[in-house]
Amino acid sequence: MTASGQNRAIRVAVVGCGEFGRNHARVYKEIEDARLAGVFDTDAARAAKFAAEFGTKAFASLEALQGEVDAASVAVPTIAHADVGCRLMEQGIDVLVEKPMAVDLAEADALVDAAHRNSRVLQIGHVERFNPAVLAVEPILNRPLFFEVHRLGVFTPRSLDVDVIYDLMIHDLDILLALVGEPVTEVKAVGIPVLTDKVDIAHARLEFEGGAVANVTASRVSTERVRKVRFFQQHEYISLDYARRDALRVRVNRPGPEPDFGFEKLDAPAVEPLRAELEAFLDSVRTRKQPKTDGISSRASLELAVRVMKSIQEHAERVQLTDSGRIPRPAARLQNDTK
Repeated sequence: MTASGQNRAIRVAVVGCGEFGRNHARVYKEIEDARLAGVFDTDAARAAKFAAEFGTKAFASLEALQGEVDAASVAVPTIAHADVGCRLMEQGIDVLVEKPMAVDLAEADALVDAAHRNSRVLQIGHVERFNPAVLAVEPILNRPLFFEVHRLGVFTPRSLDVDVIYDLMIHDLDILLALVGEPVTEVKAVGIPVLTDKVDIAHARLEFEGGAVANVTASRVSTERVRKVRFFQQHEYISLDYARRDALRVRVNRPGPEPDFGFEKLDAPAVEPLRAELEAFLDSVRTRKQPKTDGISSRASLELAVRVMKSIQEHAERVQLTDSGRIPRPAARLQNDTK
């Protein structure tokens, strides 16, 4: 954005008029210094209905956005993330691409390269990084060494064409990489299909270079909804609840046979994570600073997800689960999902 445009509302578009796109459009309409300039979807009728709902216009093509918008949210199926994101950046448009950023690492690299070549902002929609619970614990991190992570959900017909690792677990893989700040040296994982032909429930054990260990469980076929992270650092236990958007810190004030504990509810900003994410995106568009969830860090999360899926495949082969045809090979490329 030019200096002359610093004070005007940023013109934004939403590409992909599904559930994710609807949420983005809703929040953009609520942000004072953003103007929802239009929407686009390959289904023209759906785009027209969507545009009418949000009081904006439907663009006839992706190319029609050029010169009309400064930035865009890309909420199309994962299989089209790289193509749409690259085309927009080549038109001079900054983009926020929903997670996972691409179907494979080669396409993730294409997005990163397009952002670099065209001097564009590329932010990936890892919305949990903007959850108030995560924001509350970031200032008190002190070399955490053990994590227990549970992301469990009841069955819904959303995103069933993608394994639960890319649908749900990737959120926590991204958070863990950010909190620990070290590469993962070992991955052991198991996962099985339950209601679909994809992996519906999975567990991974990760070991980081500095010795931290994380147990991560993700399920979309549970009987209850749980979104929690618990981690331990010296003389402290911290519990995050993504759903409640809060965090509890338990300190050992006096160790020994008669220990004394201190309980502290950490200050967490009262903000909707998606709004915080989109406001951060608009700030990067305005200031040209690197987003928190940029292409490089998000590629690392995708790479770790691929490693988890590969370990699941290896385990399935050992127990001959793939003979049933219910865990397809290879695992390096995601399939189409619905946004």
